[in-house]
Amino acid sequence: MKLLADRRRHPMALVALLLVGLLLTGGAYALFTQTSSAKADTASASDIEEGKKLFAANCATCHGMNAEGTKAGPGLIGVGAAAVDFQVGTGRMPLQANGPQARVKEPQFDEEQTAQLAAYVASLGPGPAVPEDKYLDASKGDPAAGGGLFRTNCAMCHNVVGSGGALTRGKYAPNLADVSEKHLYEAMQTGPQNMPIFNDANLTPEDKRDVIAYVKEVSDNPSPGGFKLGSLGPVAEGLFIWFFGLAAVIGLTVWLSSRAK
Repeated sequence: MKLLADRRRHPMALVALLLVGLLLTGGAYALFTQTSSAKADTASASDIEEGKKLFAANCATCHGMNAEGTKAGPGLIGVGAAAVDFQVGTGRMPLQANGPQARVKEPQFDEEQTAQLAAYVASLGPGPAVPEDKYLDASKGDPAAGGGLFRTNCAMCHNVVGSGGALTRGKYAPNLADVSEKHLYEAMQTGPQNMPIFNDANLTPEDKRDVIAYVKEVSDNPSPGGFKLGSLGPVAEGLFIWFFGLAAVIGLTVWLSSRAK
């Protein structure tokens, strides 16, 4: 019995338990990410091969021939298809010029080529997949619930109605009015630029759909009073009126005084 107890207290037993725990955790993570990337895994071998050619010709200079990363650009292994679809689909990549952040421009690749690039990067390691269509239908979302989530997690940068705003060091949060449902979802899922990542543990797919429903509702909301003035709220809009109203009064006073002389 004493020999058995000594064996149980062997110092290597703790190391073995730690190794088993790490293996189980890694396996569970791989299973989860592969499940979330199921849509990307359906890409054909020919699409992956075409995506590899496009990557070598257009992306490898910065990201490395095997997407391992270089001094000019980060590694892409494990970023998933969603990150590529967002960055390439919005024209942010390939990068047009160095700056505080990548700017939106006309996409360089069509939808098929973008999907091929995404399939190739997804084949290098598990990561977030392009979202399913059922989570992109804003009509099935709850704008009220989405509004609460947006004000809690997004409004400090994007403004309460998603009209965007300036950040530090020349960076900015873009206006969300014309962003597609798919790219809104992918932005939450992958956290581009300064944006945090909202994975399914932070915001479920249904939560993301609610946020999309809210953004689309406030973006399509008309302004019967005239100019929205960035939808900054009554205080800022009141100051705007006071400023221009006071300037008009002063201008009129100066003009009348000059006429009287």
